[in-house]
Amino acid sequence: MKKHAPAEEMKKDLDVLLSKVNALEVASTDEYQKGVVKVLRALVEGQIHSINEFEHLKKAIDLVTLQLFEVQRKVNS
Repeated sequence: MKKHAPAEEMKKDLDVLLSKVNALEVASTDEYQKGVVKVLRALVEGQIHSINEFEHLKKAIDLVTLQLFEVQRKVNS
């Protein structure tokens, strides 16, 4: 099973993809193409947001874990 890429690498890849979507918008000639570009942009920006939120959740879990160990240490002493 393949491991996930690090968050920074995924964000970098998504930024490149977002740049390509922006280039598509400039080259789009009709409303259908512009609509597709808007959908693609929303998906890519959503992915970037999800990665950022996941990073925040990991930090929060780490802080809660540290607090649990602190409480456990105080209870045991």
